[in-house]
Amino acid sequence: QVQLVESGGGLVQAGGSLRLSCAASGLFVSIATMGWYRQAPGKQRDLVAAINRGGSTNTADSVKGRFTISRDNAKNTVYLQMNSLKSEDTAVYYCNTNPSVKAYWGQGTQVTVSS
Repeated sequence: QVQLVESGGGLVQAGGSLRLSCAASGLFVSIATMGWYRQAPGKQRDLVAAINRGGSTNTADSVKGRFTISRDNAKNTVYLQMNSLKSEDTAVYYCNTNPSVKAYWGQGTQVTVSS
């Protein structure tokens, strides 16, 4: 069974940094296209970054230049390095495949950026 467990969130001041981790089991992040998604309360869940099998990445315009997605195949873990954080980045962050699979959604990890 696929399980994706997000961690690394927390409270950070605007301009600060966090690194989120997504520990995967039941699939290989080296093969799947993986994405980070975020959802603020009452808002749609949106893809913010993705990395494909070949290592190519895409980032949403709202985070371009600030967020970097990466993976460690040996650890079967996907990361999201978040720099220059803004209040608008406050959300619950999730990982999933891209396209996402409903059964794979986990609890996410809360990121709160204070200003």
